Amino acid sequence: MNALAASLPVGLPAGRVEVSTSWEIPEGADTVVAVAHGAGAGMDHPFLVGFTDALNAVGLATVRFAFPYREAGRRMPGPAAHAVATWAAVADACRTTMPEARFVAAGKSYGGRMASMAASTHDTAEAAIAPDALVYLGYPLHPPGAPDKERSAHLPSIGAPQLFVEGTIDPFIQPIERFAAVVDRCARADVLWIEGGGHSFEVKGERRAADAVGAGLAAPVSAWLAA
Repeated sequence: MNALAASLPVGLPAGRVEVSTSWEIPEGADTVVAVAHGAGAGMDHPFLVGFTDALNAVGLATVRFAFPYREAGRRMPGPAAHAVATWAAVADACRTTMPEARFVAAGKSYGGRMASMAASTHDTAEAAIAPDALVYLGYPLHPPGAPDKERSAHLPSIGAPQLFVEGTIDPFIQPIERFAAVVDRCARADVLWIEGGGHSFEVKGERRAADAVGAGLAAPVSAWLAA
């Protein structure tokens, strides 16, 4: 296993910034999964660490990374264009570091949505991520209680396979019927349901640490990637 922590340059309209990355590359890995954090958490949140550690255990390479706003110590996300530019830089780094590997873009909530936005505009120079697959860990279809503010118009334009990992009681995708209709409009999309799970896959009556929750998602996600 090769582990590496490094800074990654990202070009923004106001100039270049650098963001942190954390790589784990198992011997013989033929897939690299880039994993973005959610809006209110950083790249080293236990959920993401548990998820990527478990992916490494089954032979997948991973890279976690920070968006510029988080790198700067802010809690609220910056412009979507900054996140898309970061995804473009991460995609380039993955292809440079592992040129023969399959590239998978994944993210928790906001991080996954930003991956989808970058993938839906992959024909532009500033957002050329063109992933082989995308994995959304709790896609935030709309703000809780506001299903009319849907964030889905771009999803059907994505040609790569998409996996939505969703808790059945996640308030960000209620009512489920509307969420299912969005998935049906996508070219190649599947849903992995976590019964009784909320937005962070917490299940009422179960006490599990965040890293264990993340680790528990790795097996079905890796099985989907291998299918």
